[in-house]
Amino acid sequence: MPGTVFLVNPASGSGATGKRWPELAHRAAGLGLSGETLFSERPGHLVELAAEAARGGAELLVAVGGDGTLNEAVNGLLRGGGTAELATIPLGTGMDFVRTYGIPASFEGAVRTARDGRARTIDVGRVSYRTWAGEEAERHVANVGSVGMSAAVAQRANGMSKVLGGKATFFYALVRVFLEWENTVVRVELDSGERREARMHDVIVANGQWHGGAMWLAPEAQPDDGLFDVVLIGDVTKRDFVTTAPKIYRGTYLAHPKVDLVRARTVAVDAPERLPIELDGEQVGTTPARFEIVPGALRVRVPA
Repeated sequence: MPGTVFLVNPASGSGATGKRWPELAHRAAGLGLSGETLFSERPGHLVELAAEAARGGAELLVAVGGDGTLNEAVNGLLRGGGTAELATIPLGTGMDFVRTYGIPASFEGAVRTARDGRARTIDVGRVSYRTWAGEEAERHVANVGSVGMSAAVAQRANGMSKVLGGKATFFYALVRVFLEWENTVVRVELDSGERREARMHDVIVANGQWHGGAMWLAPEAQPDDGLFDVVLIGDVTKRDFVTTAPKIYRGTYLAHPKVDLVRARTVAVDAPERLPIELDGEQVGTTPARFEIVPGALRVRVPA
């Protein structure tokens, strides 16, 4: 396919993607999808490669890896401009982005979607925050961002062996971090002027529906409605966790009295202490943070 560029994270899948790429590229070509391959060499490198490809007139960028790989591709594509569409071959741990759009998790199915799928226009989030060094930074999020314990879970999961698979890895990380986490006072301000200030466990800012290895955190989120689904998880206890954790995977935990769902175009989050921030499964920095919806910013190949 003319104008196709594969953006490959060789470290995804615990390094299996890099080792298997020659075979995978051959299989993709046999299915009718071929093009130039660009490999990332370090964290953040795919942002640069995607931006260069977009500026160079690429028609289709194919992110090969996990949700973090896709996040870098999105940031580079938006930085580079152009009219490229985005596809993904999910070979990472969480593989949550694809669930919202019904993109197959199988290699062959994902390749066929990249080759023949229709372009769906979706929103993204623009997020400003502080790096760990205290510098101001900005990044886009395609699926889900969070402030609080979920960011610590992402960090723990990314540092673990993935031999048990994404769902088990993230759930183990969730349990371990929850037992250590202490809820703190969090301030949340929405574009409507509504303000919340209370002890909270997590603030989930969702454009897509799934996160953290198949946790159905925002079952009502629509990625093209110009709004975030904002889930405010209050001062939950260990007992709350034991009784509610299974419901996270069924999307029914929103009925818990300490969980609240609101919708907004902008969300500002701050706290007396610096809380970690996670975007598309990668811990990037700390509060204060501001999330702003960018309507119709991205075109994604989804099943026809």
